[in-house]
Amino acid sequence: MALSFNPNAVSSLHSLAYCKFFIGSIEEAISLEEQAVRRSPRDPFIGVRYRQIGLVRLVQSRTNEAVVWLEKARNANRAHSDIRAQLASAYALAGQTERAATELAEARRLSGDDRFSSLARLRAVENYEGLVPKVHALLEATYIAGLRRAGMPEE
Repeated sequence: MALSFNPNAVSSLHSLAYCKFFIGSIEEAISLEEQAVRRSPRDPFIGVRYRQIGLVRLVQSRTNEAVVWLEKARNANRAHSDIRAQLASAYALAGQTERAATELAEARRLSGDDRFSSLARLRAVENYEGLVPKVHALLEATYIAGLRRAGMPEE
């Protein structure tokens, strides 16, 4: 409804993309985020939009593309712990273990809680169990697997 009133409402596009991702409509999420980036390339929240595209590419196992988007996200918002954790995962999956460890350490430092202390803690805080099975499985196979390779312990 918000988009029908204002088709340039980039926050609405981002919110819709976020919802599409978590219900499993992954390709639609990319399209919506790309629209938001095109409509507002100087948006102060551009890093969050880049992060969402990077996360989708990560769960699609398009690791090199994920790294590009997540690096853009980090460069736009250096203090966002989730961006750093997702980049750590992507680096680890790409075989760049030192860079992964550095980003994971930064995610831990920037986080206001201990969500990046272990995979069990991250799962509890993020409540991945409540996701649709498709998205849960994709996150486990990519994001979580990458964090494990980056050095995040299970417990």
